[in-house]
Amino acid sequence: MQRRVIFPHQGLPYLLLAPQLVVTLVFFFWPGAQALYMSLLMQDPFGHQVSFVGLENFVVLFQDPAYLESVWRTFYFSAAVTLLAMLPALWLAVMVDRVLRGASAYTTAMLIPYAIAPAVAGVLWLFMFNPSIGVLAWWLEAAGVDWNPTLDGSDAMWLVILASAWKQVAYNFLFFLAGLQAIPKSLLEAAAIDGARAMRRFWTIIFPLLSPTTFFLLVVNLVYAFFETFGVIDAVTQGGPAAATETLVYKVYQDGVRNLDLGGSAAQSVVLMTIVILLTVLQFKYIERRVHYG
Repeated sequence: MQRRVIFPHQGLPYLLLAPQLVVTLVFFFWPGAQALYMSLLMQDPFGHQVSFVGLENFVVLFQDPAYLESVWRTFYFSAAVTLLAMLPALWLAVMVDRVLRGASAYTTAMLIPYAIAPAVAGVLWLFMFNPSIGVLAWWLEAAGVDWNPTLDGSDAMWLVILASAWKQVAYNFLFFLAGLQAIPKSLLEAAAIDGARAMRRFWTIIFPLLSPTTFFLLVVNLVYAFFETFGVIDAVTQGGPAAATETLVYKVYQDGVRNLDLGGSAAQSVVLMTIVILLTVLQFKYIERRVHYG
């Protein structure tokens, strides 16, 4: 039997939903509609002449090798950021969940990186790995590793991946820890009495019960990697060297703001949003089937 909430006034639910609906309309649907409209237009950099070109911007976009390369670069970047942000967060949450004393202090310390702005996080990692003054760069050089993110595209890509993932670890840690603390301890104690070791208890009891949290964080982290890492990339590499770290979200900014190709930039934003929507739908359609809601 399902319990239903009954409001004393019929218009109260709509009144409560109105602020969020207004925010969604103003900051999501309206800009999205504007981007879709602008993607069908072509205008000069000064905005004096505007002409309707239909899907020409999209045709030019998918015939551009640099754009197609940025698509695959973004998938690689997003997958790496998601894995490096979720796996350490899960391990740290498991370790903190075992702590009996001082757990709140550990939790507070782990949440500090999430309060740092993305651009600041990127600058911190840039200082640590700077080939001239960075401490970690000096250690790598002492170990015989040739590290220079200002000249090497692979080094620059891994630098923005590490900075972006580190920024998101605290967010994932908080949700994983909440999920772990919601698991009944009696299940783990019963498994321990039956002789199940710690790793077996994790893979057969803990991780399946964490699947709703893991699925939620997978969606959130992919969206974060596609959109919210702009500040890190802009502060650390500005898409360089030689566009080696130019992901889709940064290319939208590069072509629209710096190169003043407003129609092409709008088309790129539409494609980017479509990719993220498709990835989210695929996750809900295929991955959610393996999620067990206890």
